[in-house]
Amino acid sequence: MPKLSPDRPYIHPGCQIDNSSFGAFCEVGEGSRVLNSTFEDYAYCDRLSDIANTTVGKFANIAAMTRIGPTDHPMDHASLHHFLYRSAYYWDDVEDDREFMTRRASRRTVIGPDTWLGHGVIVKPEVMIGAGAIIASGAVVTKDVAPYMIVAGVPAQPLRARFSPTVADRLMALAWWDWGHDRLRTALMDFRSLKAEAFLDKYGG
Repeated sequence: MPKLSPDRPYIHPGCQIDNSSFGAFCEVGEGSRVLNSTFEDYAYCDRLSDIANTTVGKFANIAAMTRIGPTDHPMDHASLHHFLYRSAYYWDDVEDDREFMTRRASRRTVIGPDTWLGHGVIVKPEVMIGAGAIIASGAVVTKDVAPYMIVAGVPAQPLRARFSPTVADRLMALAWWDWGHDRLRTALMDFRSLKAEAFLDKYGG
């Protein structure tokens, strides 16, 4: 029997999951925290990932110890501390600042399909990472990343495109990540053996 299921995510021990949803064949690595987020089909994160307020696209590959959508503190106030908005932790006569929490949760990060985020990557709120992009280990992503671009550094900067614009456009048009599970299985050996352009030639992208 396959380890992953179309019906429920495979959640490793020690995870904290709150207000999040998962598509088919998803996996959450040991000790990870996932808050206010959506994992689309086949997406996974490795151990000790911290993901908040994020849409994780289909087939996204998220390595260990990543931080995606880290929340901000109120930098324009007299204090940065979370006693300002998590006030009920400190006093029994006041509620948390729901307006602040709602505003913070609305700053969505979007990870596109078939992306690869390396070990220790940080992706700031309201950043969009395009399909097929690769984020090098340790990068801090503060701006949108184009599809099929490789970025690295602090802050992350483009290194090079994975493919020519023509091949990238053809992959976007093919959108194989929307194929059904059975069709993926049928094409599995071609995914393994063919380079991108040959795959596109065979499958019509």
